[in-house]
Amino acid sequence: MAPPLLTLQDIKLSFGVTPLLTSAELMVAPGERICLVGRNGSGKSSLMKIAAGLLEADAGERFIHPGATVRYLPQEPDLTGFDTVLAYVEAGLTPGDDPWRARMLLEALGLTGEENPARLSGGEARRAALARTLAPEPDILFLDEPTNHLDLPAIEWLEDELSRTKSALVLISHDRRFLENLSRSTVWLDRGIARRLDKGFAHFEDWRDEVLAAEELEQHKLARQIAREEDWMRYGVTARRKRNVRRVDELKALKARYRSHSGPQGVANLEASDAEQSGKLVAEAKNISKRFGERVVVRDFSTRIQRGERLGLVGPNGAGKTTLLNMLIGNLQPDTGSVRLGVGLEIAQLDQKRAQLKPGWTLAEALTGGGGDHVEINGQTRHIAAWMKDFLFRPEQARTPVHVLSGGERARVMLARALALPGNVMVLDEPTNDLDLETLDLLQDLIADYAGTVLLVSHDRDFLDRTVNRVIAYEGDGDWQVYAGGYSDMVAQRGEGVRARAQQESAQKQTAAPAAKSPASTPPQQRSKLSFKDKHALETLPGEIEALGNKIAKLEAELADPALFSRNPERFHGASSELAKASEEREAKEERWLELEMLREELEAGR
Repeated sequence: MAPPLLTLQDIKLSFGVTPLLTSAELMVAPGERICLVGRNGSGKSSLMKIAAGLLEADAGERFIHPGATVRYLPQEPDLTGFDTVLAYVEAGLTPGDDPWRARMLLEALGLTGEENPARLSGGEARRAALARTLAPEPDILFLDEPTNHLDLPAIEWLEDELSRTKSALVLISHDRRFLENLSRSTVWLDRGIARRLDKGFAHFEDWRDEVLAAEELEQHKLARQIAREEDWMRYGVTARRKRNVRRVDELKALKARYRSHSGPQGVANLEASDAEQSGKLVAEAKNISKRFGERVVVRDFSTRIQRGERLGLVGPNGAGKTTLLNMLIGNLQPDTGSVRLGVGLEIAQLDQKRAQLKPGWTLAEALTGGGGDHVEINGQTRHIAAWMKDFLFRPEQARTPVHVLSGGERARVMLARALALPGNVMVLDEPTNDLDLETLDLLQDLIADYAGTVLLVSHDRDFLDRTVNRVIAYEGDGDWQVYAGGYSDMVAQRGEGVRARAQQESAQKQTAAPAAKSPASTPPQQRSKLSFKDKHALETLPGEIEALGNKIAKLEAELADPALFSRNPERFHGASSELAKASEEREAKEERWLELEMLREELEAGR
C-alpha cells in the first residue's frame, strides 16, 4: 500500500472552554474515497480545515507528503476581488495546470466564465467554487457540502466527475446517495473522537449502531461492577484495612470513569402539530399555465392531489418548482386554467430561503414567533426550553441571535416553526438543506407518520425515494409530468434523471422543429468539435466493449456445460440472465461508439 499523503494524529481543538475535538485522527492515502460523517456541530468542517492547512489545531500533529497538492471547497465561497468568474477560477490554477480545464468545468456547470461574481446567486457561486477546486486536479480534494445549492443535474454531473478523478477525496455531505456512490471509507466524528470504517457510507449506519450498542453494554457492565464493589464496602470483612485500601481506590476510579462517560448526542424529537382532517380532495389543477415575460414556466398542467398523498417536485434550478408549488396550494394564481382547493385545509409551510426568520430575533423569539415563553403543540402548551431541547438546542442558547446560528441550526429552527403550526397539509421547500443525517432520518419518519398531505421540493434523491409516492418532474419548455413512485421510479420510467434546463429546452425545440423543411430554410446547427464527455466516451468505450466481450465468453462457456441445469438450475437461470444483459449492454455500447466515431470523422472532414 502506498504511504499516506496526509496524516492527522491526536488532534485537539476547543472553542472557548468547550472542547470540540479531543483525540481526532485522519489518514488519506492516494486515490482514497473518504466520507467524513457526524452530527451538526461535531467538528467535521473544523477537522477538514485542519487537514487542509487552513486552521491550526490546539494540539496534535499534521503531516503532509512533500509536494502533495490539496484543494478545499468551503461551504461559503468568497469571490470578491475578481472581475469575472473565469478570473476567479483561473486564480486557483498553478503554472503547471491546464487552463483549458477551467473553461471546460465552467461550461459543464452551466457558466460562461464572463459572469460578474458580485451578481451570482448562491447556486452559481457554488458552481464557480467547484470549478476552481476541481480544475487543478490536486492530489487531495477536500469538499465540504459540495452538493449544497446544486440542482439534480449538477449533483449527478459532479458525482460522475468525482467518480473519474484520480485525486483522493474527503467528503462532507448530507446527501446519502452521493456518499453511497462515491465513498469507500468512512470516518465518523463523534464526541471529539474520529473512528474509521474501511467501508463506504452504505455500511456506516449498521456499524454505528453496533458501536453504540457495545458502548451501552460496557457502561451497563461498569455500573454492575460498581454496585458489587459498593456492596463489598458496606458488608465485607472489615479486618486487614490496609490491604483493602487498593479496592477502595479502584472503586473511586470506577466511579470517576462511569461519571466521565459522555453518551452520544441526543436526536431531535420532531413532532408535527396536527389540525382537523381535511377533505378527501386537497387540490385539483386543470390546464394551468404560468409565464414570466416570454418564458413559459408551466404549460397546460393538470393533476389531482388526494388527502394523505406524498408528492415530490423535481427539476433543475430555475425550472419553476416553487412557482408550481405555490399555484397548487393557492398562493399564486395561474395565468390560465384553474386550481380548486379542498375544504378544511390548514397549510404549514417551510420556506426554502428561511425568509421567515428575522435576523434581529433571538432563538427563543424565532421559535415562538416573536414573543412569549411557551408554544402550543397539538393542543398542549409547552415551555420554550423543552421545545428547544427537542430540536437539540441548549437552554443557554435561548438568547442567541438568529444571525449567528449555523446553517444546520437555522434549518432546525425553521423545522420547529413549521411543525408548531397546526396543519393538515405540510409544504416543504428544500427541507434537507443543512440538516445532518440523523435529523434527516427523523424528518423522513415524521413524513411517513404524518396524518395529512405532504408536498415537497427537493434535490435529495435518497430523501425523495424514502418519502414520496408521486413525483412531478420538469420535462422542459414549461412541461411537467407526473410519475408514480419516488425518484428512482421516475428515472426508470423516463429512462434518465433530471437534465439541466438548457439541455431540456434545446431538446424540446429540436423535437418540435418540422422535419420536412429543407436545409436551406432551416440550416442545421453545426458542431465544431466533440464535447469533453463525447471525447471521454470515445476513448473508454473500446475497453468497456472488450471487457463485456470477455464476460460474455465466460458465461457462454459456463452455459455450454450440459450438466449445469440439472446440477444447479438457479445458477443456470442466473447466468442466462447475465448473458442476455451483457449482450444487450455490449450492443448499445458498440452503437454508441460507432455514432461517436462517425461524428468525429465528419467534424474532421469539415475542418
